[in-house]
Amino acid sequence: MTLWIAILLTGIGCYLLKYAGLSAPRRLLDHPLVNRFAMTVPVALLAALIALQAIADGRDLVLDVPKLAGLATAVVALLLRAPFLVVILAAAATAAGLRLLGVG
Repeated sequence: MTLWIAILLTGIGCYLLKYAGLSAPRRLLDHPLVNRFAMTVPVALLAALIALQAIADGRDLVLDVPKLAGLATAVVALLLRAPFLVVILAAAATAAGLRLLGVG
């Protein structure tokens, strides 16, 4: 029963958060600090998710060399300003190649 209470409270909280965002005054949303925050938070969350996927397996931290090499390849490709598709393909090819060679 407590699971359903938690689900119900989470749903209500999400609805109230959405409502608060929709009812915020326009001058607040146009503030430069709020605008900068809204632009950087998704990037930070995505980076955290990528890092977690690279070093975690369930509840365990793992050293998965092909994943980390693919992540490093993606970082280098991004620094070289490669197109996004090239970044993804280079990272995937690196990880797949290392797995094919039996590394990790």
